[in-house]
Amino acid sequence: MEKTKTKESFGKIWKRHGSKYLMILPFALIFVTFSLIPVIVAIVLSFTSFNMAEMPKFVGFENYISLLVDDDVFLTAVKNTFVLAIVTGPLSYFLCFVLAWLINELPPVPRAILTLIFYAPSISGNAYLVWKLIFSSDTYGYANAWLLKLGLTEDAILWFENADYILPILIVVQLWLSLGVSFLSFIAGLQTVDKSLYEAAAVEGVRNRWQELWYITLPSMKPQLMFGAVMQITNSLSISGISIELAGFPSVNYAGHTILTHLHDYGTVRYEMGYACTIAVALFLIMMLCNVLVQKLLRKIG
Repeated sequence: MEKTKTKESFGKIWKRHGSKYLMILPFALIFVTFSLIPVIVAIVLSFTSFNMAEMPKFVGFENYISLLVDDDVFLTAVKNTFVLAIVTGPLSYFLCFVLAWLINELPPVPRAILTLIFYAPSISGNAYLVWKLIFSSDTYGYANAWLLKLGLTEDAILWFENADYILPILIVVQLWLSLGVSFLSFIAGLQTVDKSLYEAAAVEGVRNRWQELWYITLPSMKPQLMFGAVMQITNSLSISGISIELAGFPSVNYAGHTILTHLHDYGTVRYEMGYACTIAVALFLIMMLCNVLVQKLLRKIG
């Protein structure tokens, strides 16, 4: 009898929602194949020694112990990653929202033009070339040219050959590139806020734009704020390309080395896939922890 009831309840559920399940089936298959299964495989391989030429050999927690105890470069990468994330993550998130809020007040045509201007760097595959020219280590670089012209320095500065300059430059470049998906989601969220809420708030005593922002705009944009936070955390913790292209690989004294570049080193240069998967799992856990903490903070809004 219980089996019959289960079959009947499933049949009723399928009859009621079957079309919805069929609609999400293509995405579900892609997600499971290219996201879920690789994550599970990476977790399994992180407990092995695997060089892609031989079968994986189970080594238990040896990779994790080596990562945390013996790998000094990884600890440097963690420090650099957190410095980049702590500075660029919250700051770029704040900039994304403020710029979206200001641009949203403009008429449609200027709003569309400015949105494209601010969003363009994040989708440009060779955006780093602009900064490579600016911080070129000879007198042809714009930064050196202006410093020499103003008399602030006597010789051209070797920007990416000096470890003291690498991380600050990466922070500036990352901020410039950070107005991406989060920026668009905030603009979309601002467009969907019910305008009648502002009229009702005015009747209830809300008198300025800051009160409207705190009591109406932010609570109405919780989904977009959550999505933007996840994207900014992911972007700030997965900086790699700009470091490799600007500072070189490896950078001087590993000054621009991040967790993802460390993963790139072991995964695509040394082909130590077991150890590379260990680094990937560590990065995944850090991202998950940061996302949980930020989501708890955002839930307190409104």
